[in-house]
Amino acid sequence: MSVKPASVEAPGVRRPMRPRVVRLVDIGLDPAFDASMSFVQATLQNINTGAASPIVEVEFVRSRDLRTVGMALTAEAHVLHVMAHGGAYGDDGPTFSSSDQRTSFSLGQLTDDAAGQGRGVRTSTVFADGCKTATGVWQRAFEHVLQGPITYIGTTSSIGWHEATVFGAMFYGVLYRNKGKGVDPAAASMAAARGAAQAYTDLLGKRCPYKAITLEPSAWARENVRPTNI
Repeated sequence: MSVKPASVEAPGVRRPMRPRVVRLVDIGLDPAFDASMSFVQATLQNINTGAASPIVEVEFVRSRDLRTVGMALTAEAHVLHVMAHGGAYGDDGPTFSSSDQRTSFSLGQLTDDAAGQGRGVRTSTVFADGCKTATGVWQRAFEHVLQGPITYIGTTSSIGWHEATVFGAMFYGVLYRNKGKGVDPAAASMAAARGAAQAYTDLLGKRCPYKAITLEPSAWARENVRPTNI
């Protein structure tokens, strides 16, 4: 019987870094959100151009099925980027919703899922790409579903396709410019978001509507959601 020899890695050979997952979740579900999502996808794919191995792996989720949306929001990722209408406050708190109002997913629902599964948002960065998602009520609601500290990117005002695509391109361009190890993912996202906001202001001559904040799990989340390290 022949035995296949085990492969031996030569000294000094470096394994390629595992690509960092960016999950794009479209709950807006209309042509404007589709255009913005396509632009972000193209930006991320361009980042991989010329690299010896992929830097970024893009996962794209567009669905009206609430279970699918909930799973997309809690699966592990480097960046969780949600595009939807924000600013809505239903009985279950801040809510992501579609343009036709037929689909909505509240952070109250996400909290219930976290309580039932003991599993919440597992990412270093949440990019809540909708109108007025940087308000205190959105921040406090997200703190209930976190498994660890994150960089949270939200908006201080209403936004449109132009604002979303300009800031998104700058943010991802800065974030994945540094391909080295040893940088805390949440800290890298914070620096990239602040750099993108400053560039937005410098280029367009107006205040950037996007704001980056560090969020920590609430006392409830620390008791009911398993901690994680991303």
